[in-house]
Amino acid sequence: MTKSTHTPEYQRLVELLIETRRAAQLTQQQVADRLGKPQSYVAKVEGAERRIDVLEFAALAEAMGNSPTALLDRLLSELG
Repeated sequence: MTKSTHTPEYQRLVELLIETRRAAQLTQQQVADRLGKPQSYVAKVEGAERRIDVLEFAALAEAMGNSPTALLDRLLSELG
């Protein structure tokens, strides 16, 4: 069975998080600082080395200045 971090759907989630961070013109360090986490946390999320849950997704979205629901809606519409 394929690990859930290696599915095309999860890869798209990771790509969306990276795109969102870059569009906000934030570095991994800046996002990590807003979350109170080390930069390696963001790097592992973006490298799909660390699977995130819905609460972590929401925190990441907000740390990048985005609505978690809007970001999730975008992801789901793309995966449609």
